[in-house]
Amino acid sequence: MVRKVVDICFLRRLKRAVRAWYFVSLLFLLSVTDVTGTEQQELDMEYGEEINQTCAGCHGEYGQGSIEGEYPRLAGLDAVYIAKQLNDFKTRKRINIPMIPFANDRELPGDDVRIISEYLSRIQLPTKLQPVDEENFDALERLHASKRVVNIKDYPGDIELGRKVYKKECVSCHAKDGYGNKKKKAPQLAGQYSEYLLRQVKYYRSGERLHDEEKDDAELFNEFSDEVIDAMLAYLATLDDN
Repeated sequence: MVRKVVDICFLRRLKRAVRAWYFVSLLFLLSVTDVTGTEQQELDMEYGEEINQTCAGCHGEYGQGSIEGEYPRLAGLDAVYIAKQLNDFKTRKRINIPMIPFANDRELPGDDVRIISEYLSRIQLPTKLQPVDEENFDALERLHASKRVVNIKDYPGDIELGRKVYKKECVSCHAKDGYGNKKKKAPQLAGQYSEYLLRQVKYYRSGERLHDEEKDDAELFNEFSDEVIDAMLAYLATLDDN
């Protein structure tokens, strides 16, 4: 087991050394050849896919998270928001025990944070499977397609009450459709697992996590009854049905 861990660490260091040599060579080539920005971005995204192999152990191959909400969906979230959370994990501004082995400058240096954040933000997950093409049916392809589908299951609560509270308290930042606001750095809530969102609400209530870094608004969440929180989660669970 020890030998295996050592071998893995050695291979990771070797791969980083090769990448460093590669990018130095690329910079030289850029000075004598015409390489477009789009092509450079594509190289970065290939590396992003490689980084994601580590993330996939918890968040899924496509950043889809886990159905029970233990691990959140990352696919499609704003790249700036993802990077912010990763950097908060690194500085322990946001405490997350499972992320401690990964969120450090050795395992996830600054450039890697930027690349994996952009990679995950570009993944678009459907909310339902496309109809079966019986003439060209491929069981393996269908299996992979099903893994990409994320549709939040119904959550018990008063949807109409949730709609009213959401529109009054949340829509100005998280948008009418629940898909967030980049300018306000507010993440999308639609398409995120209800159990995960509920856990974050508990962290906000206790002060373990700040909802708004410009002001301590833990009291806001404590003012909401459990019934209201459930109602908002029930409403949010419907936003990815369209």
